[in-house]
Amino acid sequence: MSVRALVVSGILAAGVLTSGLATAQSGNQGRTWAEVARLPDFTTGIWEIPLGGPRPPPGASSPFKPPAPPQLTPAYAEKLKAYNEARAKGQEQDTPAANCVPPGMPEMMGQPYPIQIMFGPGQISLQAEAYQQIRHIYTDGRKHKDDPDETYNGESIGHWEGGTLVVDTIGFTADTPLGQNYGIRHSNKMHIVERMHLTDPDTLAIETTITDPEALAQPYVSTRTFKRHRDWTISEYVCEQNNRNLVDDTGRAGIILAPPPQDK
Repeated sequence: MSVRALVVSGILAAGVLTSGLATAQSGNQGRTWAEVARLPDFTTGIWEIPLGGPRPPPGASSPFKPPAPPQLTPAYAEKLKAYNEARAKGQEQDTPAANCVPPGMPEMMGQPYPIQIMFGPGQISLQAEAYQQIRHIYTDGRKHKDDPDETYNGESIGHWEGGTLVVDTIGFTADTPLGQNYGIRHSNKMHIVERMHLTDPDTLAIETTITDPEALAQPYVSTRTFKRHRDWTISEYVCEQNNRNLVDDTGRAGIILAPPPQDK
């Protein structure tokens, strides 16, 4: 292929990519209050992952199926193995939750506590009741920083594709778990893309794709369903209040699960 043909081909390819990006960013992006008023209604009431349900009949299996675990790279699979072996031996495992440290992303979106979503021009705020965690999702057209600070919830940039909110998040500290099992870890190269949309007026589906070149052997994709409670509000959550934890001789923290003694 000639140099001129290569140049033309490159220009066409760049045009296709630019066109796709423009399409993704076209339409109502909620950058004024008038535009916000026309966005899908994520903001009425609060959202909760339904964990209960009717008990299955005798002899029938439960319809609840836990999500498949992520496929870890050998190095991170070894970390999980060491963690589980220590637990099996009865060794107390240090978990940040024992000291009221929030789990951060992605587990923030999977906790059994409600969340509230609030819209403003160019920004969406998401508050989780647990640990009073806050996520800020910027929809004003900005790009990710070249070197964002590493935080628990990362740096989130969003845009609307019709009725779907697409959130791209990077910039994570490696101090948080990849799931409820604190032995499943991720690196600071973790990258999360969420696609949020209403499947009916009171159901919000969030498809999450997680990639991490150091921790994950393949992308980890999961979908969570949230139900709307139109008349609920977020409650105050102060983890430090009545927090009963311990620190052993090695400095590891744990949680005392037994109820406190009653005053006579």
